[in-house]
Amino acid sequence: MSAILDQGSLLFATGAVIILSLLFDLSLRGALSIWSAFLPLLALSVVYVPSTLLLTNLVTRQGALSVVFQRDYSPLLTCAAMAWTAINMPIVVAAWLLPLPIVRVVVIVAYLYFAVLMIFAVRTVFGTETRVAVGVVSVSWIPLLAAAFLWGPLSFILRWLTSPFLLFFIFYYLRGEFANLGAGLRSRQHFRRMLDAAAVNPHDGDAQYQLGVICQQRRQYTEAIRRFKLAVAIDPGQTDAHFQLGRIALEQDRLSDALEHLQTVFGQDEKYNSNEILRELGALYVTAGRYHDALRRLEVYIEQRPYDPEGLYYYGLALERTGDAARAREMYERAIEAARTAPRYRKRYTAKWSRLAQRQVRKLPSAQNLALHDTTNRAG
Repeated sequence: MSAILDQGSLLFATGAVIILSLLFDLSLRGALSIWSAFLPLLALSVVYVPSTLLLTNLVTRQGALSVVFQRDYSPLLTCAAMAWTAINMPIVVAAWLLPLPIVRVVVIVAYLYFAVLMIFAVRTVFGTETRVAVGVVSVSWIPLLAAAFLWGPLSFILRWLTSPFLLFFIFYYLRGEFANLGAGLRSRQHFRRMLDAAAVNPHDGDAQYQLGVICQQRRQYTEAIRRFKLAVAIDPGQTDAHFQLGRIALEQDRLSDALEHLQTVFGQDEKYNSNEILRELGALYVTAGRYHDALRRLEVYIEQRPYDPEGLYYYGLALERTGDAARAREMYERAIEAARTAPRYRKRYTAKWSRLAQRQVRKLPSAQNLALHDTTNRAG
């Protein structure tokens, strides 16, 4: 899917869908139908891909729908069309060579594989977690089911739309709009080509860093690590690359590597990225069980960034592990409130920390019990 985003063509992908549809129709009916050839492409481009994009944006809050549609529609459609083509090639071959009962089995297996491919497409295009991509793809077929119930009127309209005469005039008058459909994919590919060209220079560490960021957003961590390490090898003062290497290592529980890179960042700039280096060090120390070190870093961070749900969550976790349940509850509640009042464009990032903070709050004694326990201790 990443290779499709970097080198794929929307025109090639849609053409492949039409050709496979013609071959499939020919193998089953022994005749060609322009209407049938365009039907899968229309289902993908008008129903399936827009609904998948909408669902993903509702779950992950990528941004305003118009912006997300302009940026991600053509990349997602290209990936979906290539996936559909890939799974239909064996179906066409089976339809030519095998009896109908076996063909039905091949169809079921192929479309299950299409769902798997779409999970990777959503994960790569939007940079979502795998579980989110699985959830989106699991319900993305429902709009297709709704379209099937409206098949009567839709088929009448689509037969008119797939008339070659009408298609010519639609293309003639709307060719500018059709050209804009691929703008999102073309802009991604143009940016990637510029970075690849710059990366040829053995002294350009920033190009390697930017390529690493692209791979990291697509969750290709092995390639991202390789690019970030190249950036650091070219320029040891590449603080951004050290920071990303530290974050990836922390996510992968390679705590010694994470500590090495994050301490390097802290040594180069103690206030790096609006003090986020303090939060990352605090999270690392919490994970490593060094709670007092975590408190020292996170206390300073919270003073500077009092409305960051992630920092508040880790600070509450460090307080809880050191026995200060009352202040831990306070930090968790502040994390929940900060996530609730965050700007819309930040909801994608803050929702996770709100859920984790709520989970920890439920584990703690109630505020009344904590107050009673504190009073009892003072009386004792």
